Amino acid sequence: MVSLWKIFLIFAKIGAFTIGGGIPMIAAIKSELVERKWLKDEDFLDIITLAQTAPGLFAVNISILTGHKLRGTKGSVVATVASCLPPFLIILLVAMFFTSFKDNEYVIRAFKGIRPVVVALIGVPMIDMIKATKMRWWSWVIVISSMVLVCFLKFSPIYIIVCVIVCSLTISYLKH
Repeated sequence: MVSLWKIFLIFAKIGAFTIGGGIPMIAAIKSELVERKWLKDEDFLDIITLAQTAPGLFAVNISILTGHKLRGTKGSVVATVASCLPPFLIILLVAMFFTSFKDNEYVIRAFKGIRPVVVALIGVPMIDMIKATKMRWWSWVIVISSMVLVCFLKFSPIYIIVCVIVCSLTISYLKH
């Protein structure tokens, strides 16, 4: 059984070094927990799926579900506090001092340099999830169609989700 202290340390590290919120946390959580054999790949994918569907902040949902999987309710509380505490303190410090250096050329360049890293931190877990799900051709049609509809035609993701649910239920009903 994983100790609460270890859960705290791992999630504090993840919270401190993942820039951009919940999606970049996916790669860090996978490398920390799956590679340590604290979670199985299947459990990790289930947690990500549930965290995305639950209301609220994705990063908090991941922490709650992962902590619960590791140590129940106490694990949820510890993982959530640990993942939220470092970013809270960092933002607090930035807010206290940002006005004095927000126009500094080095700070502006640093923030511009962080942007591609955030994109990579978002992209890598998505590619890993695609590999893990072993999608079929029709899944790719749904993914690409959804991306085109949202990115280029400005469709609401809600309509796409509802449409896919209705289509899935209809196909399932017709098969059985």
